Amino acid sequence: MNKGLFDLGEKTRREILGSKHVEKSAAAVDEFSLPFRELVTQYCWGEIWSRPGLDRRTRSIINLALLTALNRPVELKLHIRAAITNNGLTKEDVREVLLQTMIYCGVPAAVDSFRIAQEVFKEEGK
Repeated sequence: MNKGLFDLGEKTRREILGSKHVEKSAAAVDEFSLPFRELVTQYCWGEIWSRPGLDRRTRSIINLALLTALNRPVELKLHIRAAITNNGLTKEDVREVLLQTMIYCGVPAAVDSFRIAQEVFKEEGK
């Protein structure tokens, strides 16, 4: 494990997803899942999300589209919340991303994604 990238990843992850989520996730780690958490934190959050090539807003847009395409509702909900609370997206931005994704990924994927977005907006008072 690269301790520097792990620490950077942990910092970035907290800034984007919030400390509450990161602490809850860390508390669920056991001996089996520890290597996975270390790799995700180092690679995803330290190596990719921390790169200077794209800002966090743009990375959020990409994530919302990809998570819709892959039909990953749990991660999508998490990233919609991060997009609107920490990465500068508006409710309207999220809608446009989901509409764009619908054209290329299909209506069923968008139906679920719109439903999830509405849940997040309600929970966040948006």
